[in-house]
Amino acid sequence: MNDDPTTSYGGYDDIDAVGELYDQVPIYTSRSDQEFYLDAARAAAGKILEVGCGTGRVLVPTARLGREVVGLDRSHRMLARCREKVAQEPDDVRRRVRLHEGDMRDFDLGEQFALATIPFRPFQHLITTEDQIGCLRSIHRHLAPGGLLVFDVFNPDLGLIAEGPWAAEREDTPETGLPDGRRFRRTARVAATHRAEQWNEIEIAYYVRHPGGRAERLVQAFPMRWFLRYEVEHLLARCGFALGDLYGDFGRRPFGDESPEMIFVAARQ
Repeated sequence: MNDDPTTSYGGYDDIDAVGELYDQVPIYTSRSDQEFYLDAARAAAGKILEVGCGTGRVLVPTARLGREVVGLDRSHRMLARCREKVAQEPDDVRRRVRLHEGDMRDFDLGEQFALATIPFRPFQHLITTEDQIGCLRSIHRHLAPGGLLVFDVFNPDLGLIAEGPWAAEREDTPETGLPDGRRFRRTARVAATHRAEQWNEIEIAYYVRHPGGRAERLVQAFPMRWFLRYEVEHLLARCGFALGDLYGDFGRRPFGDESPEMIFVAARQ
């Protein structure tokens, strides 16, 4: 496991079976963002780039819509899982998908897109302003004029942040079965809070029980940056984007004090 969470970003390559475990976490499989991003794909007048595509949770359904989609991710383990899932799709879906292993802070795919998305908070793994700008400018280069960028970050609870880290593990996934007979449960904790730099050290632990009785604890450690609204708006403006819409949830309600999400829709200028 990488001991420095600021260099591991999502920490997804710390666990061999991370993609398989990820795809069985109920709070991910039931997440309400998928249809929101599929609606954005339906409206796009051209190819789609998904940054931080992971195991294809959003990417594969996008390709099923008949849209050409390119996925970028830094984790070879998550991309391997995505390739497995794409390989099980019909020929016409497979032909519409291309996957690239690369760093969201600086990449060059040699083509332009009508829509770029960053679903489910990969942008929050970028701790420094330099990295955030690198990501946004890389996406800007890959968008056609007027192309859209759509991404979400959580709306931070400042009261919880003020309380500091909660070191005790909290279960977010009760015991869940895997297709091969293994079972797992999952916990999460905030190992440290860096208020001056606006990020938490997060640890997710998978407790896996094998059919023969063997048990193991697998830990994924990663940084999670929190943003305030106007901070993101300034980043977008600095990187050549004009903000269009800002939603507070995936039902497209306006952003407000109690909104769980900040969902930005911005156009390449």
